[in-house]
Amino acid sequence: MQKLLISLGLLVLAAGLFWPWLARIPFGRLPGDIHIQRDGFDLYFPITTGLLVSAVLSLLIWLFRR
Repeated sequence: MQKLLISLGLLVLAAGLFWPWLARIPFGRLPGDIHIQRDGFDLYFPITTGLLVSAVLSLLIWLFRR
């Protein structure tokens, strides 16, 4: 558990340091993400982004448990 928490902390730190470059990646605007705009209403439902994040996190957790 300690390894996982330290690794996640380092990952968040790295993401914060590299944010100017990470913001240019079209992550969060992938095909399959639903975005509806109407008068006074804005809905964003990131289906594909959520699946991708889930797959990457599952892979990382699986690798750390080995």
